[in-house]
Amino acid sequence: MRLIVIIRSVFVLALPGLLAQASDHPTLPLGSPAPDFNLPGVDGRTYSLRDFADAKLLAVIFTCNHCPTAQAYEGRIRTLVAEFRGRGVAFVAINPNHAEAVRLDELGYTDLDDTFESMKIRAADRQFNLPYLDDGPTEAVARQYGPVATPHVFVFDAARRLRFQGRIDDSEREELVKNTDTRNALEALLAGKEPPVTGTRVFGCSIKWAEKAESNRQWEEKVRQEPVTIVAADSAALRELRTGKSGKIRVVNVWATWCGPCVAEFDDLIGTNLRFRNRDFELVTVAAQFPDEREKVLRFLQKHHASTRNLIFGGTDKYRLMEALDPEWSGSLPHTLVLGAGGEVLYRQTGDLDFLKLRRVLVPALNALAPWGGLSPIK
Repeated sequence: MRLIVIIRSVFVLALPGLLAQASDHPTLPLGSPAPDFNLPGVDGRTYSLRDFADAKLLAVIFTCNHCPTAQAYEGRIRTLVAEFRGRGVAFVAINPNHAEAVRLDELGYTDLDDTFESMKIRAADRQFNLPYLDDGPTEAVARQYGPVATPHVFVFDAARRLRFQGRIDDSEREELVKNTDTRNALEALLAGKEPPVTGTRVFGCSIKWAEKAESNRQWEEKVRQEPVTIVAADSAALRELRTGKSGKIRVVNVWATWCGPCVAEFDDLIGTNLRFRNRDFELVTVAAQFPDEREKVLRFLQKHHASTRNLIFGGTDKYRLMEALDPEWSGSLPHTLVLGAGGEVLYRQTGDLDFLKLRRVLVPALNALAPWGGLSPIK
C-alpha cells in the first residue's frame, strides 16, 4: 500500500485548548452562549439562531466543499440529521472558508471550490438534508465560533450553551470508527446527562481565513514565473502519448492559436493543471499547427503561463498525426482526451470543455489510482 501524504489542504491535528490559547481565531469555550448569525443558505433563505429556537439541541457543523475530510463525512452528517431531527435536534452546516483564500492546488481532491454557487451544486448533488450556509465572504461567524478545521461540530443545549465541540468521530474511514463523539454527546444531552466527552481534537483541512488570500496571490505570481517550453512531436511520439502506460491520469488537449474556443478555455485548462499537478496527474497540450509556427505558439503559451508539457505537431501531414494521436478524432478543435494510467481512454470530448464534468472524471480516477485518507485502499 502506498503512503499518501496530503499537504495541499494543510491538515490540522491539535488540542483545542492549546489552540484556543495560541490561535488568532480561538475556539469558543464550553459553556459559552451560541453566537448569533445571519447567513444565506443554498436554498435561498437567510438563517439565524431564531430559526432553530424550538429545537432541544442545536448542532452547528463547520464544513466545506473542497476538503477531502469534509467530503468523507458528508454521508455521516446526513445520517445524524436523519436520526436525530425527529428527536428535537436541529442541525446547520456553515462554510467558513473565504473562497479566495483557497489555493488552486488545494482543490486537487474535489470537483467543486468553496464559492456559494458551488455550495448550491454540492448540496443538490449530495442531497444535503440540513441548511448549508455561507460565511465565506466575511467569516464573521467563524471568527466567533473558532472552528479549527473542517468538519468541526459545536453542540448547544436548549439554553444555547455550548456543551460539546470537536470531531464527528475518530476516523475518516467509516469502517475504522471506534468513538462516535458527536453522536454520544447528542444522546447524553437528550437524556439530560453530561456528554461523556465534551471536547476533542479535530482533524481536517485548516480554515481558509481571508488573510491567506494575499499569500495565494504571491503563490500565483511565483507560478507565473515558471519556465514555459514546447517540443515537436512526430507520429511515433503522439502514438506513445496516446497508448503509453504513464502511471498517471493524463489530460491531452489538442488546440491551436487560431481556434477561438481553444483560446477562450485555455486559462481554465491551465487552472486545471494547477489544481491536480501535485497528484498523479499530467496535462499535455498539443498545438495542431505546422512546425514553422512554433514561435507563435510558444509566445501564446508564455503569455498564458503554460508551464505544462507542451507539444506541437512535428510534421506537415496533419492527418497522419491526427491518426497517430486518436483514430476516433474527427479533426475538429479543440479535442480533449483523458487517459488512464495504462493509456486507456477514460473520457473524450471534441469541442468546448465542460470543466465541472472534466473534474468529475478526474477526481474519481485519481482517487482510484492513489486514495486519500478518507477512502479505503484499492484492493
